[in-house]
Amino acid sequence: MSDPIVNEPEAIPETLRERDQWVCWREEERDGKPTKIPVTPGAGGFASATESETWASFEAALDYTETEHADGVGFVFTDDDPIVGVDLDDCRDPETDDVDDAALDIIERLDSYTEVSPSGTGYHVLITGALPEGRNRRGSVELYDTARFFTVTGDHVERTPTRVARRQDSLTAIHREYVQDTERDTAPESEQRGDADDRSPTTDAADVDVDLEDEDLLEKARNASNGEKFERLWNGNTVGYDSQSEADMALCCLLAFWTGGDRTQMEQLFRQSGLMREKWDEVHYADGSTYGEKTIERAIATTSEFYDPDAGGDTEDPHGTPDRVATGGTPDEADRSRAYLVEKNRLLSKRVDELEATLEQKTERIETLETEIERLTDELAARDGETEQSHEEDSGTASETGDDSEPSSLLSRFFGGQS
Repeated sequence: MSDPIVNEPEAIPETLRERDQWVCWREEERDGKPTKIPVTPGAGGFASATESETWASFEAALDYTETEHADGVGFVFTDDDPIVGVDLDDCRDPETDDVDDAALDIIERLDSYTEVSPSGTGYHVLITGALPEGRNRRGSVELYDTARFFTVTGDHVERTPTRVARRQDSLTAIHREYVQDTERDTAPESEQRGDADDRSPTTDAADVDVDLEDEDLLEKARNASNGEKFERLWNGNTVGYDSQSEADMALCCLLAFWTGGDRTQMEQLFRQSGLMREKWDEVHYADGSTYGEKTIERAIATTSEFYDPDAGGDTEDPHGTPDRVATGGTPDEADRSRAYLVEKNRLLSKRVDELEATLEQKTERIETLETEIERLTDELAARDGETEQSHEEDSGTASETGDDSEPSSLLSRFFGGQS
């Protein structure tokens, strides 16, 4: 493994360096694979991501990496800071610099401070925001905001910001697309949608052909319950969004709804909007996709309902509560039952995720404590060996002086000298 000690500490954003939430780490082999053990700067003992007394300032942690007891530094996430870490593993070839499309997509959308991980095979992205509820890991993507530490290298990725940016909307979307389980309910269609009389004017993209002319579609979008939002985005107004990329995605989601997920019509409509810019046609992905193509693809993938002209109710808000409920109508018994089951399932899933996270933390704590016990046992054995060697040397010295008595202690030597 290459030397992970930070060579350019000034590359690390001051937002992180100014906080006394730093530990060190050293790499040890456990069960045949390298493991990063958190270390208390200066003391050398085991550091905990939940015990602030084992943390130190960035300068103290960096200084301790100059000793043989630490291989690098790490930042600890807590409930008291707004920092969120996005860990992208096994997505980079350190020899060719080739990067997975998914990792490129996440890095591009988060658009915040990004660095290469110690192994050189992944990336760490740091942003400010609030981690959405639900699971925090899937496959090679992990999200952390508390009770964990992130190795920090300072190996900044060019073309990414040098600051930790606020990216709440992007984080929410990435969590939904890459981490949270978004598979639709597998219940029969009749159970998912209810009777024909209860259907909302929305449906799946593959179920209906909207077939509206551009002007007719724009008129319906402007007159919908969220028409004001659509009009602002259509005119190029990005107020309320952290970046124009997030505004682009918001408009594309609305277009996906009204076009029934028609890529061609979404493309031609977006080009007429005030958000259109040169970046739209730039190739940003390893598969040759442009920024615009990928934005449309993501918008369709994240839109769960689409406009159905045959169902009526042109003013339906695709991202809000159905009008029949928002205006005071009472859902029928089936609706209440489904809502109850959905909420119960959400709460159970959340509890399972919390228990899994707690179990994972306790398992890691046990492993690090076992490693620390092994280290201390080895040190004790080494000291016993040194003590035994010292006694043998003392015995040898006594033999050389010709003292054949039994100098088993200083007391016996003393009385022997008095006889």
